Amino acid sequence: MSEVLIFGGTTEGRLLAEFCFSHGIPAVTSVATETGRSLLDNCRVLVGRLNAAEMTALLTGNSWHMVIDATHPYAAEATRNIRLACAAAHIPCYRLVRAQEPVSGTCVSGMEELLPLLQNIPGNILSTLGSSTVPALTDFRERLWVRVLPSAKPDVLPFLPETHILTGQGRFSVADNIAHIRRSDAAVLLTKESGTTGGYAEKVQAAEICDIQLITLVRKPETGFTLEEIEKIITEGSP
Repeated sequence: MSEVLIFGGTTEGRLLAEFCFSHGIPAVTSVATETGRSLLDNCRVLVGRLNAAEMTALLTGNSWHMVIDATHPYAAEATRNIRLACAAAHIPCYRLVRAQEPVSGTCVSGMEELLPLLQNIPGNILSTLGSSTVPALTDFRERLWVRVLPSAKPDVLPFLPETHILTGQGRFSVADNIAHIRRSDAAVLLTKESGTTGGYAEKVQAAEICDIQLITLVRKPETGFTLEEIEKIITEGSP
């Protein structure tokens, strides 16, 4: 039986990898960082951030049965590259989509909508949007705090003092979020629509308790399959 290739790094990707392991299904999970590897004790893992050419080489150089795109809901470039690579290699590709839930606070559709909004909000800003968005927030450097993964590249955080960079591996509890809000003396909390597995509810609750403004970067709707549906596809061979 050919192997299943899972592009993971998310909670859903980890759960799917563990499902394959427990059911004796040959599978390999590709993650971007060592942090992702550390969460997959019993599974075969490839580590490294891949560009489009590297993805294509990985897919064409092996006999994969199918590919599961379980990357982050906001990793649009990764999803696009995976689809193109699968098409080039003629391998079935299925997108594992995180369930959408109600969102709170002020909602924005992108950074181009968020930045003008922040210009009119006084006080410190605590961003949990991830390291890739930090360069876009340069204009707010004097009052910006960020929470990023320990593996975040230092070169995307050059204009921030070390004291304004909070590192940690989620999922963060309500108490964790409250502590970070108070440490940064934040007047506004920036978050993505990360769902239950991304700790969104805990951030909403913390913002309410601290009585600060919450701004949610909503994700674009996409089509795909739930975790349970993907598990059925892997075991039964069809959607």
